[in-house]
Amino acid sequence: LLCPCLVYGAYVFLPFDAPLLPTVSARLVYTLRCATFATFPVVLGMIVSGISRLCSSALEPFGELQREVEIHRTYVSQSIQLFILYFFNMAVLATYLPQELLKLIPLLTGLFAISRLIFWLSYAISRSFRAFGFSMTFLPLLAMLLWNLYGMFVLEPENLLS
Repeated sequence: LLCPCLVYGAYVFLPFDAPLLPTVSARLVYTLRCATFATFPVVLGMIVSGISRLCSSALEPFGELQREVEIHRTYVSQSIQLFILYFFNMAVLATYLPQELLKLIPLLTGLFAISRLIFWLSYAISRSFRAFGFSMTFLPLLAMLLWNLYGMFVLEPENLLS
């Protein structure tokens, strides 16, 4: 319930609008530029993972990983997988949204970045708390996927593959 409330509150109260994007290519470029900001938590995780691996007290570099190193490595691999799914769904979503709803693209990007950071923090504290951050990432992804399938098969079935 928190994700729709956050997105709606940001949509209503944040004082910015999406630029006028009349063509599909302009929308895709806008989405690509917004998605760049979603890579911030992934790159930060890579940096911290590298530093934790360098500072690890393990004598064998290819041996068993310590919990601190494993947390960051798992976070980075999951974040990359989710970012790919998120980006492709956001790119398709940008082609179906009307102009007045294109403000959702940067908001969903910000939600992705914040939710991945929350997941990382909660995963580092205790593995039992990670469900909150993961659900804040996964449920908007699922909603975008369902909207994209609805748009492809119900709204514009004649343009399914064009």
